[in-house]
Amino acid sequence: MLTRSDEYWMTKALALAEKGIYSASPNPRVGCVIVKNNQLLGEGWHKKSGEAHAEIHALEMAGDEARGATVYTTLEPCSHRGQTGPCVDQLIKAGVSRVVCATNDPNPLVNGKSFKKLKESGVRVTNNVLKEKAVQLNVGFMKRMTCGMPWLRLKIAAGLDGKTALENGKSQWITSIESRRDVHHWRARSCAILTGIGTVEVDDPQLNVRLVKTERQPLRVIVDSNLRALKESRIFKEGNTLLVTASDNKKVIQEFVDIGVEVLSLPDSKGKVDLSALVKELGRRQFNEIISEAGSRLHSAMLRENLLDELLLYFAPKILGIDGRGMFDLGNITEMNAALKFDIKQVESIGTDIRVLARPLRNN
Repeated sequence: MLTRSDEYWMTKALALAEKGIYSASPNPRVGCVIVKNNQLLGEGWHKKSGEAHAEIHALEMAGDEARGATVYTTLEPCSHRGQTGPCVDQLIKAGVSRVVCATNDPNPLVNGKSFKKLKESGVRVTNNVLKEKAVQLNVGFMKRMTCGMPWLRLKIAAGLDGKTALENGKSQWITSIESRRDVHHWRARSCAILTGIGTVEVDDPQLNVRLVKTERQPLRVIVDSNLRALKESRIFKEGNTLLVTASDNKKVIQEFVDIGVEVLSLPDSKGKVDLSALVKELGRRQFNEIISEAGSRLHSAMLRENLLDELLLYFAPKILGIDGRGMFDLGNITEMNAALKFDIKQVESIGTDIRVLARPLRNN
């Protein structure tokens, strides 16, 4: 039976899970607390792949007191051997009496198997406690485990009129420093930052994490169908860059390889980069979340191909004018029922700006 106490302790576990937001990938962000007689005995969170899982840290802290205790964990304990052993076996060995979870682990190697094993060992199981919060913390992992593709988030900064740059292309800085710092948080939680050759040519960005502390820099991914990129661009100076092209120009490809850039050729039938194949490749590389910071052409293509999961929009209190550049180029939509529809999930003030989080409504 679910109690108010269950929600209280699961909230504590979720707060622990969030500590792994920048570092846990490709594993999920998981937190765990162990409680007996309403007293905290142990706690833990998963920091990064290859290290102990949240449940193991909590068990080590609780020691022998774990016997007869209740375990609160934000994800179903693992039941398979990967880089570490099965957490479910350690929970049973410790003699815990009850396990409370926020949600199933959708990994086919786990999904429901741990719950079955716990119940067969006499451990009571309660699931789906604060499920939505746990799922949102791991949207990328959840999606990748169910369809093999990462969560794709498009970040766009604009004025109140929806323009992302002046007519001459100038866009720095539309938003406040607080918004730019917030963007670096979203970059840091992502496995890759995606952009297009147009953005590289116009802005010469670094596209790394600088304004928040992180131990891991995301991979920078550049979509450049015709290999127009200049090797002197700042984005290539730190390494950790993937150049995705439709070209088979071996000479130019080798020049990029020689300066430490990985080059991947993924042409579609029209001589452009196959964006769907690219997103699937990033999923194959075990990337959970991708943030795209590109121009209207690339973002429009992603939207048309139904690759988008989320819009991260920053609106500054400015008007850039009728000739300013728009967010998307989707052609002339003549009927309102043909407009693309979104579900606004969150609206927040960030500095002097407004941040909107929106997700496409499928099958509308």
